[in-house]
Parts: sequence; C-alpha cells; structure tokens
Amino acid sequence: MTLVTDFLFGFLLNLFVAIIVVRFIYYPQTRDKHYVFTFLAFNTIIYFVLSLMANSDLGIGVGFGLFAIFSVLRYRTDPVPIREMTYLFIILALPVMNSSGMLQTNWALLIMADSLVMLILWLLEKGWGFRYHTSQKITYENIELIVPSRRAELITDLEQRTGQKISSVTVGNIDFLHDTATLQVFYPEKSAQNWAKAIPDPIKANDDDED
Repeated sequence: MTLVTDFLFGFLLNLFVAIIVVRFIYYPQTRDKHYVFTFLAFNTIIYFVLSLMANSDLGIGVGFGLFAIFSVLRYRTDPVPIREMTYLFIILALPVMNSSGMLQTNWALLIMADSLVMLILWLLEKGWGFRYHTSQKITYENIELIVPSRRAELITDLEQRTGQKISSVTVGNIDFLHDTATLQVFYPEKSAQNWAKAIPDPIKANDDDED
C-alpha cells in the first residue's frame, strides 16, 4: 500500500477502536458525556500529529511526550476520576500504537493488539467477578453523627436521605463554625447514575439564619 493509503487505513482503524472503547465500553457503564468529546478529540489529533511527525527528526517519542506533558498539566486544574484518567491514558496510547504500526505496515499484529485492548476493557467493565463501588462527596450538617461511635446512625441517616445503599463513609473536613462536615460516601456503582439524577447538589443545611 502507498503512504497515503497506510495513513488513511491507520486513521480509520484508530478511530474505529476509539469509538468502540468510548461509545460501547466506557459510556454504557458511566452514562457520562463530559469526557466523550475529550477522549475522541485527543485520540484523533494525536494520531494525526504522530503520523506526520514520524517522518521528521523529532520522532514519535518526542511527539507523545509533548501530548503527555500537556495532558498532565491541563487536567491537574480539574479533578478527574481514576476511571476517566485510565481511559484517557488508553486513548492517548492507542494513536501511538496505531501510528507506529502504520509505519511498520504490520496490520495483522496491529489489529490483534487493538482487539485485545477492546476485549480486556470489555471484560473489566463487565465486572469479571468484582463488585465495583463509586463515591460522591457531600456536605453534611448533622455533625453529631460523624463520631465513630455513631457511624451506624450516620449511614442510616444518609441512606434515608439518598434512598441508596451506603457501603461506607469517610469523614473529611469539619467546619465547626457552620456545623458541617465533608463526607465521602461510597455506594454500589450500579446506583451511581440514579443518584446523580436524584441528587444534583450536595446534601447541606439550609442556612436560613445567615444574612
């Protein structure tokens, strides 16, 4: 195949794998559209840049390093969950692998590698016998219940308010001035989307006494 044909075939293969990973493996589990644009945009532009830089003196290693540094610096400004950071790394690594395979024209090995990546992600998202939990940070006003001796009462109160089965709770910052505490609440991942729709804002007291 010619260089242009290899480039286009590699692009289509890379885009196909990225869409499968993002749309059919990541999105059905999270139902979160916030990172879909980022994943696909990063994947596409990195493939283009690395493919074009492959024939220059800089090489693929320098190109990937530039994007890796940019991504780390950019995403430190906004907390990104571990799952999304893992997918971001995979999405960043896919165009590197596919652009390198495009240069070597070893399509059988490249297709096998992409297929194995999709298979492993699919198996991990299906649980593979594990029980996944997720968490949400909330502001809680009934600080009398945050002491260790009343942990059972705290979980019961949170379950009544949220309507979800709480697995565990950790106490973060405590604000005695406003009688509030920051809690990290852990619950089964399957109920994450329902909770997000039911509780758009953190649990907090109504500060009617404050001006």
